[in-house]
Amino acid sequence: MKSKFLKYSLLLPALALLTNGCSKFDDINTNPNATTQVNSAMLATGMILNITRGDISSTKSFMQPYLLGKYLTWGEGQENFQYNKISRTDFSRITLLRNITPMENYATSDALKKSYQALGHFIRAWQFFMTTMQVGDIPYTDAVKGESDAILQPKYDSQKAVFFGILSELDQANTLFASGATFEGDPIFAGSTDKWRRLTNSFELHVLINLYKKTGDADLKVIERFKDIVANRPLMRDYNDNFALAYNATAGQNYPWSDVPAGSGNSFVKSNYTMLTNLLLDPLKATNDKRLFYYAKPSPVKITAGVSQSDFAAYPGVEPSDSFSSLQTRRVNKDYADINARYVNLVNAEPVGVFNYWDLQFILAEATIRGWITGTPAQTYYANGITNSMKFIAQYTPDLADYNHNMKMDAAYIDAFPATVALTGSTEQQIAQVITQKYVASFLQGNKYQAWFENRRTGYPVFKLNSTTNLNSPSTNFPLRWLYPSNELSYNSANLSAAIASQYGGSDDVNQAMWLLK
Repeated sequence: MKSKFLKYSLLLPALALLTNGCSKFDDINTNPNATTQVNSAMLATGMILNITRGDISSTKSFMQPYLLGKYLTWGEGQENFQYNKISRTDFSRITLLRNITPMENYATSDALKKSYQALGHFIRAWQFFMTTMQVGDIPYTDAVKGESDAILQPKYDSQKAVFFGILSELDQANTLFASGATFEGDPIFAGSTDKWRRLTNSFELHVLINLYKKTGDADLKVIERFKDIVANRPLMRDYNDNFALAYNATAGQNYPWSDVPAGSGNSFVKSNYTMLTNLLLDPLKATNDKRLFYYAKPSPVKITAGVSQSDFAAYPGVEPSDSFSSLQTRRVNKDYADINARYVNLVNAEPVGVFNYWDLQFILAEATIRGWITGTPAQTYYANGITNSMKFIAQYTPDLADYNHNMKMDAAYIDAFPATVALTGSTEQQIAQVITQKYVASFLQGNKYQAWFENRRTGYPVFKLNSTTNLNSPSTNFPLRWLYPSNELSYNSANLSAAIASQYGGSDDVNQAMWLLK
């Protein structure tokens, strides 16, 4: 649910929060249409689903981040994200936060209030993080206020101040979840404060690793904070702790790419618009990684020519920076690898995580390589990330040839695989290995734009810059950020202008580097 602009955001009606099948994906609020009174559980459900499902509730919205991250191409028409054209964002993530205070106030006991307060801090941290990652400075201190606070035009906080606030919110969430009670309205962890606490602390490590260029900042204390969390707080334990939404057969609650049942709104899938790229497939082929056979389906041309579906050679990737016309020729000729049929055929192909256990493990591996933490070898974390990705895929994929192409990942294969891609070489080479494996594990997973943010942060995996097809201006550069919302230009222009002047010399330009990247 999107408000027109930040300053006029109002409390979203309870039933509006529960649109698109948001009644809890199991049995929470089993009859939301009969609900006439707002309560904490209903508001919690709406906000959690906004994070885990709101951005990807249709086939095309699910596909878009993977175009920007170069996992696939889309043949319906030339897509801006595939060719690096980024325009304006909005602040809808922030307007949602008006529902946190009533969620807390409707709690019926002190222990429940702590849980809902903790959840509120987590949601605030998540939404502010995702927003500042796109543009830089944003309203934070004044953000979720309005007429009652006499703040209709919120000032912008520096990105450093926003990150400081995000870390503080997550610290508070950890403390409150530790003394809270199991709460209702949670479609992910069924109100388990232990799982939420583990997610909170793991996500804080994600925030900190994104601050790796700021380790010299005495205020933020990035490495000190990271060490303390790893040493003293509970973290996610395996893929069962993924911050992931499970889909089902209920109308409106199917997996975003599923074409079942017919008429679900995902008819784009039938047109075979997708082709998988060399950015995804080449690392899998180079390491004989069987995840390829679970991610992709083979080229019909290769199969007709006698290549086995169990042969890596049956899965040619495309270069996403190639011209749209040349990619269309490839698509028409059918010599490419498409998305595996399981994603289309199954109403719950797999739960979609916006922060997963393997993300945490790759973060810990990177931090160890950078020297932030010691005690556990980077290879151990790295291996845990890989094996949990594989176990997750094997768990949620029916044992059918059409889904694994007779290249099943059994326990012996999964346990042995990390040694075949062991970390080696210089610090930079090992970082490249870690980010490559994070990229591979995040196919159709991860928070929105994760792969693009990782490439922006580390340079890995390497995206090809083709100046003849690049839609960014200038075409010799990749963009670095989104533009600020048009509504802010109209209704909060003085504060927005001040933020643009302080960061970018007065130019709201996609090629400008925000504080985080300097």
